[in-house]
Amino acid sequence: MRANPLRTIWQSGGCVINSWLSLPSSFAAETMAHQGWDSLTIDLQHGVIDYQSAVQMLTAISTTQTAPIVRVPWLDPGFLMKTLDAGAYAVICPMINTRADAELLVSATRYPPQGTRSYGPIRAFLYGGADYPAQANDTIVRFAMIETLEALENLDDILSVEGLDAVYIGPADLSSALGCKPQFDPTEPAVVDAIDHILARAQAHGVIAGIHNGTPEYAQQMIDKGFRFVTIGSDVRMLAAGSKQILKHFNPAGNDAPAVY
Repeated sequence: MRANPLRTIWQSGGCVINSWLSLPSSFAAETMAHQGWDSLTIDLQHGVIDYQSAVQMLTAISTTQTAPIVRVPWLDPGFLMKTLDAGAYAVICPMINTRADAELLVSATRYPPQGTRSYGPIRAFLYGGADYPAQANDTIVRFAMIETLEALENLDDILSVEGLDAVYIGPADLSSALGCKPQFDPTEPAVVDAIDHILARAQAHGVIAGIHNGTPEYAQQMIDKGFRFVTIGSDVRMLAAGSKQILKHFNPAGNDAPAVY
C-alpha cells in the first residue's frame, strides 16, 4: 500500500505543513498540490465543496506526493466511510466532544475486527494499491477536532481512545467557546492557555497535536511549542490576499471587501 506521508514525516520527528481547500475545483487543488505542501485538506464542513467535487479534487491531488485529507462535515459513520472509499488518507472530524464520539470516529474508519467500516474501497484501491484493505487500518490517520468546552472537560478520555492518531484545534470555535472573539492566531490568555493544555495532554498520551493557523509566523510558533501538524491559510484566503496585494498598486487606500475564512 502507498505510504502515508503524514506517518512518514511524524516517524522521522518532523512536522506536517498542511493547507486548506475550500474551492470546489480540481484544477485549484492540483495547482496547490504541485506547490509542495506535505498535505492538503479538502473542507466539506465549511467550504462550498460537495462529495463529487471532493472526489475530483482527490484525483487531482494524487498527481503529486501531497497527502490527501478530508475534513468531514460531522461525525457521520456513513460519510466517513464514503470519504475513505474515495481515497482520503486522513480524516479530520469536527466537534468530537466525548470519549464515545472519539470511539465512533475510530470504529467507522477501521475495518473489522478492529472497527465497523464497511468494505468497498472503490477509488481507494486505485490510490492506495491492491493491498489497501489489509493495510488501511494502520495507514489511515484519524484526527479529532477539539474545539468546545465539553471536549476540554473530556480531553483525557478522548485522548485515551486506542486508534485515535491526532487531535486538531479549531481556534475560532475554541475561542468562541471560551467567550473570546473567534479568530485564527489567537492571543487571548484564556485561548492560549487552552491551546497549551491540549498540546501538553496530547503529548502525554502520545497523540499528535495539530492546529489551524492564519499566518506562517504563528504556525512557526506552534511548531516551536511542539505541534506536529500545522495548517497555514487556504486556497480562497491566498486568492483574496494575492488580489488585494496587486490592487494596492492602483488603490493604496485598499478596499472594504469582507474577510474570507
